[in-house]
Amino acid sequence: MDQYKGSDVDKYRCFMSGEGEKNTTWKLGVPPNFDVVNKLFEAGRTKIWPTGSLEEQVQNLVKTWEMEIFHKLNPKDFKTCDVTKLTTSVNGRKPMTPQDVANIGGGYNMFLQTSLPEKLRLYNPTDETVDTAHKLFTTTFPRGFAVEVLQVYSGPPVIAYKFRHWGYMEGPFKGHPPTGEIVEMFGVSIMELDEELKVMKVEFFYDRGELLAGLTKGGGDSITAEGSSSCPFSS
Repeated sequence: MDQYKGSDVDKYRCFMSGEGEKNTTWKLGVPPNFDVVNKLFEAGRTKIWPTGSLEEQVQNLVKTWEMEIFHKLNPKDFKTCDVTKLTTSVNGRKPMTPQDVANIGGGYNMFLQTSLPEKLRLYNPTDETVDTAHKLFTTTFPRGFAVEVLQVYSGPPVIAYKFRHWGYMEGPFKGHPPTGEIVEMFGVSIMELDEELKVMKVEFFYDRGELLAGLTKGGGDSITAEGSSSCPFSS
């Protein structure tokens, strides 16, 4: 997994510059800058993995994969995965192709799928587009939503790992005022890689209510099903 060593523009993410990216179509017209979220990551991480270790390489792969799915408009520009085979599933749901993800409004909507009745949804994926979801979460987390790998249970070709996502709620969310407090969530993921170490299949398992409950502490408009600690694991 030597290709996941970072790049000249970001020490944690690859495939952001150079000859291989000269024709890449970026969401904002230019490659993203992760300086702010990298600072958040370095200040709040609980693990510092040795250079070249499996854990560091898996963490860089995860960061690079997330960068590509959120910032590269054309899946053909993805370098971390084989888009002709790639599927992603959340909490045991039906695996989705990149086109399926685009059809439901992008990555945020994919990660926050739910079976709750619409009137009980604090965040309703069916009401959001790629652009509205991006604006919502970048407003809520102006310094970003950092990710770290806590443990790697197995290496390629099938990588299983535990992760932590966190950020500070410094902006409003769906009628709830900012608290300035940390909001975090934990989960596990399984990535299946091909012989070129490109991702073919990803499975995520986590409680989306853990994230959403942390965004309702400031009061405001509330929907108790997702705004309380009793929220069931969304399936």
